[in-house]
Amino acid sequence: MRRDWDGIYDPEQVYDPEADTYLLLEIALQEIRPGDRVLEIGTGSGYIAGALSGIADVIATDINPHAVYSAKQRGVEVARTDLARGLRGPFDLVIFNPPYLPTPDEEKMDDWLEYALDGGTDGRVVIERFANEVGCVLAPGGRVLLLISSLTGIEAVIEIFRKFSYKVEIAIKRRVYDEDLLVLMILKIESRN
Repeated sequence: MRRDWDGIYDPEQVYDPEADTYLLLEIALQEIRPGDRVLEIGTGSGYIAGALSGIADVIATDINPHAVYSAKQRGVEVARTDLARGLRGPFDLVIFNPPYLPTPDEEKMDDWLEYALDGGTDGRVVIERFANEVGCVLAPGGRVLLLISSLTGIEAVIEIFRKFSYKVEIAIKRRVYDEDLLVLMILKIESRN
């Protein structure tokens, strides 16, 4: 049974920067513009938000209290919340390295770190919620950078965003061990009236 935050920081409950983190940061550094208002959802250790905060105004979120504590230790402005709930936009750039691993029920860990890893049975549960909600905080002309894995089902993820009227392009694809990591550039399709 998952316990609520008892105020004792446990670094083992925070997702450490890995190949996916570095790839997302690489593209974010290419995409960020001075003056951007940036939101990193699911900041984990705060590695990406911390690296970007010298370039633009960066705010981060994470549902995991251990991750929030870790990010604050890096000097990141961070709020404990689910995705972007309770935040007011608009944000010019939204960055998210979601839990994208397909996770059968028998593999669930029932701890705080699970929020960073468990993408549901198909790896797309959190991604679909994000696609539905990100428009509430995205500025007109805003950009989204989303990291996914080939294990998540690339075409299925692209279709989720198309369903919510987004244009999706693959910004980068890199082979890491037995999977491809991809960063998607996602733009809202503006309606013409």
